[in-house]
Amino acid sequence: MNRGHLLTEQINTASVNLDQLSALEIVDLFNQEDQKTIDAIAQARQELAQTIDITAQSLRKGGRLFYIGAGTSGRLGVLDAAECPPTFCTNPDMVQGILAGGESALVKSSEALEDRSEDGATAMLDRSIGNLDVVIGITAGGTTPYVHGALEEAKKLGAVTVAISCVPKEQVTISADIDIRLLTGAEILAGSTRLKAGTVTKMALNIISTGVMVKLGKVYGNRMIDVSVTNSKLEDRALRIISDLTDLSREDSIELLKASGYKVKLALLMHWSQKTKDEAEILLTKNDGNLRKSLLT
Repeated sequence: MNRGHLLTEQINTASVNLDQLSALEIVDLFNQEDQKTIDAIAQARQELAQTIDITAQSLRKGGRLFYIGAGTSGRLGVLDAAECPPTFCTNPDMVQGILAGGESALVKSSEALEDRSEDGATAMLDRSIGNLDVVIGITAGGTTPYVHGALEEAKKLGAVTVAISCVPKEQVTISADIDIRLLTGAEILAGSTRLKAGTVTKMALNIISTGVMVKLGKVYGNRMIDVSVTNSKLEDRALRIISDLTDLSREDSIELLKASGYKVKLALLMHWSQKTKDEAEILLTKNDGNLRKSLLT
């Protein structure tokens, strides 16, 4: 298949003399080109918002979010999924990244596997994809058979499907319920989609996963109140959140955090409602884990 017509494979006229530039000129060129990622996100704002709403609805009902891709696209999905448990205290099963070639492909290139559409379909079957799940296929150039196979199978199984690519719809058709196009143009290094395409993909995944967790009540104001307190840095963050929001001293915040079982959201509800740990837990459960709703109950 000749892919030369794809936007991600075209020659960037701004970098035709790339090998003759000074280091500072290279940095300036990258800075100039990377500005296009912001515009690409803005152009896809409606589709990104739709993805957030649909995914939050699915996860609230017990569904799961899957990212699937090959190469850089797949690695970015795995990275975003891996950050959800420590940041939002989610079950690792809630958001999962699937990479062609599995874990070994995270550190060793196995790009040949992206040509196997049947492997993408098998990945969906292996994870028992169902009608409560959301599957986001990531393919910068839009043509990766592995991703197309996964999206087609996921749709057959009843899941909501989302496609993220960096080529126009008229160049590549992708069958998905939501079609996100992040058009950043030709790469500085022709065809190297780990550059602008990778950057804009990471931005989109940041927006989607954070937006979903906000909708699920895992954020209060702009604080990560479901942070998993698993090391000294995160414990310090948890204590600062409590202190800042309650005006308690650090010492009192430590006692409150301990009393809550190191759960920031629960600690805040206990303090503001003057309820016991058990009472606060029951209240949160009744309100789907939403702190604001619990405070109004």
